[in-house]
Amino acid sequence: MNAPLNASTPTAPARPRNKTVAAWLAFIGGGLGWHRFYLHGFGDVWGWLHAIPTALGLWGVDRVLTYGQDDKLSWVLLPFLGLGLVAACLSAIVYALQPPERWNARHNPHLAADARPGATNWLTVLAVVLSLMVGATALMAGLAFSFQRYFEYQIEEGLRISQ
Repeated sequence: MNAPLNASTPTAPARPRNKTVAAWLAFIGGGLGWHRFYLHGFGDVWGWLHAIPTALGLWGVDRVLTYGQDDKLSWVLLPFLGLGLVAACLSAIVYALQPPERWNARHNPHLAADARPGATNWLTVLAVVLSLMVGATALMAGLAFSFQRYFEYQIEEGLRISQ
């Protein structure tokens, strides 16, 4: 008969989590939580919550394409896409810039502090560079769109009040 598993039963060590893979997953699919699923599994609530602002923002893009720029609901929804992209790029930057010792202590505690999965290479640096470019562009575009629509709305309301 098999003995029941308990805390003292040794288990196989977890699959090592690579810092470069996590950074690229955050950059490419961070708005959908891919990096969280890679690091913490599909049961990670935060990974599933990453998709909400991205989906709202994509709905805003669809509304702009369908109803035009005068759709007020799209004014509210579009910045969520920027927020999702910025959060994903920030996650990629944070992951990629972690020292190997800290990365392995947190995500690979069964490995040595200087183990290869926590190492930084040129692909990791490229993920940081692209994340900075895309994240800054998304942030500035989201802010510019939001402020533009806000001031246009204020002008329309001012004209309506003056008549």
